[in-house]
Amino acid sequence: MARLQPYSIGYVAAVAEHLQVIEQKYHSLIRAKIQEQLSFEPGVETINRKRLRQPAAFGAEWEIRFGPGNRFRVLYTFSDAMREVCVLAIGVKDRNRLFIGDEEIML
Repeated sequence: MARLQPYSIGYVAAVAEHLQVIEQKYHSLIRAKIQEQLSFEPGVETINRKRLRQPAAFGAEWEIRFGPGNRFRVLYTFSDAMREVCVLAIGVKDRNRLFIGDEEIML
């Protein structure tokens, strides 16, 4: 059986700004979870990965959640044909509010 190649993971430039408002102690967790969750099956729904209703913020089609209390959100799109994932935003969820960078995003 042929082994599938992992998806390459890219980030839009604004993601660096989104990470600046998240405590640095969580950056390695965020990188690890993105790699773990999006390298092979970014389009398969799980408990912590779901397709977003459109229109969604940043043009995202999918979201993963993780971290303490599932507080972190990663919004992304992907291409099966190109085997690429594009991370569009990384944010923090606090109750029913989502903050990406310094901005609150309406859900």
